[in-house]
Amino acid sequence: MKKLAGKYKTTFTDKSFVTSIFTALLLFTVSLLINLFASAYATSSASWPVGDIILDNIPVFKLDLVYAYGPILFWLVIAIVCFRDPKTLPFTLKAIALFVVVRSIFVTLTHLGVSPADVPIDAQSNFIKRLSYGGDLFFSGHTGLPFLISLVFKENKYLRIFCVISAIFFGAVVLMVHMHYSIDVLAAFFITYTVYCLAEIFFKADRKLFYS
Repeated sequence: MKKLAGKYKTTFTDKSFVTSIFTALLLFTVSLLINLFASAYATSSASWPVGDIILDNIPVFKLDLVYAYGPILFWLVIAIVCFRDPKTLPFTLKAIALFVVVRSIFVTLTHLGVSPADVPIDAQSNFIKRLSYGGDLFFSGHTGLPFLISLVFKENKYLRIFCVISAIFFGAVVLMVHMHYSIDVLAAFFITYTVYCLAEIFFKADRKLFYS
């Protein structure tokens, strides 16, 4: 506990770190607002669903609790990891913010309806109704964000493995509840890797702090 307190004392007395964490929180907040408007717009503009080779061949599974609470448990683990080492916070938050903004751009460009039409929302409980707009499909945040964290913490072998497994697991879940098309899940890995590469370019100083 004393060691952790020492870390916080050292980092939060560093003016550059305080500035960086404040900027990270600001960017993260702005990204969430952008996502809010992008998701609402995509949902209001959603068209009819289209066919999908995976969704057309599997039933809708009732996985409300996994879909709703699985990501919450995942982010609790990541939050604990980050708060145990505060110097990891600025880059992690900025990378997530960049991910959210990039995904928001894609969301505003893609207006497909959930497949099959209305079945997932009617078949599931209010958990999914509250957590999904219904039109913010491309690309899957459930899949992309855990994969992003696996790249951010790529030097931590066990955490990296945990995050990759989580990304694959959540990707399977969103398909099983028919809340994403298979292309949303598959593309998430490729786009997320690009987001990570951009984050390393845009936030070089924070990345160096991460490893210090």
